[in-house]
Amino acid sequence: MYDYDLLVVGSANADLVIGVERRPGAGETVLGSDLAVHPGGKGANQAVAAARLGARTVLLARVGDDAYGRLLLDSQRAAGVDTVGVLVGGAPTGVALITVDPSGDNSIVVSPGANGRLAPADVRAAACLFQAAHVVSAQLEIPLETVTEVVRCLSPGSRFVLNPSPPRPLPSEVLAACDPLIVNEHEAKVILGEACVSDRPEDWARLLLAKGPRSVVVTLGAEGALVADADGVARVPSVKVGAVDTTGAGDAFTAALAYRLGTGSSLAAAAGYAARVGAAAVTKEGAQVSFPTAEEVDALCCAIPGDNPGTPGRRSGSGGASGTPQRGEVQ
Repeated sequence: MYDYDLLVVGSANADLVIGVERRPGAGETVLGSDLAVHPGGKGANQAVAAARLGARTVLLARVGDDAYGRLLLDSQRAAGVDTVGVLVGGAPTGVALITVDPSGDNSIVVSPGANGRLAPADVRAAACLFQAAHVVSAQLEIPLETVTEVVRCLSPGSRFVLNPSPPRPLPSEVLAACDPLIVNEHEAKVILGEACVSDRPEDWARLLLAKGPRSVVVTLGAEGALVADADGVARVPSVKVGAVDTTGAGDAFTAALAYRLGTGSSLAAAAGYAARVGAAAVTKEGAQVSFPTAEEVDALCCAIPGDNPGTPGRRSGSGGASGTPQRGEVQ
């Protein structure tokens, strides 16, 4: 029996969000809305999203000894996340500068701060958390060598889920542990590199599988998603909702998928549920404050009879689930 359904190893940022009519070009200044500060970061987002759904969740991350760090710790605890693995100090808390346009698309610049100091030694020191977790989820807003150490510390029988965002080439050791590797179009192309010789998502999934992951999920925005493993490639349709803000929706998708895999759901069923979670998240502003409870996800399903589960997000971990493909990167 595991103490935790999900261990999330990753980043914790303060999201500084400004609404804009349009994003500025090079050398251009535009006026925006009042600044809003929210707890964010891909790791912290995933932990909160999973806990809101009822998962017993623990976070391994690093924040600064500052006001933003306290904001992040408070938000984790309020959601029910165990923060025993959150380290404090070493650098200022990471910050994400986010602009959101009227369509809900966003652009993000991240200053890693303390996230860049989450080291392999911190992972080794948290061995007890790995032994207690059914599923382990990670992203790439922390050093790649730390993610590699996460793979080495996995306990027998646990499952590893990776969303490689921001994308970069991955070592074979990390790829081989992924079950699944969750990518969008941009991430798939970066990881495949010169091997990306096709414009068909089905081919990306097969080529990614050939690189070593045990399974792959490719998110395709308004077109849904693909799930791929040794049994083949299958489509997961999308859910139609009105997107307000895609920030964090990809993290909600990944967290929900990881949680449901740990409960024994098939990859396709987990992706279908995750799609409804991501769709619910884009209907509200902000990242963590937009993440739905299990009851809200069920209500969304009932409110759209005839629609099939799908997945938000074509861009980096993104979460647009409306009829118009979402273009902005989300946390």
